[in-house]
Amino acid sequence: MNGECFQQFLDWLSQQLGGDYAILQVDQAPAHTSSAIRWQEFIIPLFQPPSAPGLNPIERLWQLLKKPLKNQLFSSLQTLRVGVARRRHRIQEIFDQLTLEQVISVSSYNFILEALFYAASY
Repeated sequence: MNGECFQQFLDWLSQQLGGDYAILQVDQAPAHTSSAIRWQEFIIPLFQPPSAPGLNPIERLWQLLKKPLKNQLFSSLQTLRVGVARRRHRIQEIFDQLTLEQVISVSSYNFILEALFYAASY
């Protein structure tokens, strides 16, 4: 991802919000922190501290997705290649089976939600 792609996402998000406010949690990736990014006034960036992947909600989702794919051994390079193709299919199956409730449960952090509710009360 680069700044141009991120800007396209922000522009799309702005249209979806229709003037509502949103807090967008982002890490310190160069695409997120570039001075070329044009933040709309109703999208408030919440920057994570550097080197804090534990605060990134997507990391918890990746843990859930990787769990059924762990501890696979391959006896040869060819077996590995076949395994990679099967894993792609398996990853798609795992994504397809995810429910919105599962994604919310593993990617929400109570302290973040509490801070957002607190901020919204003012």
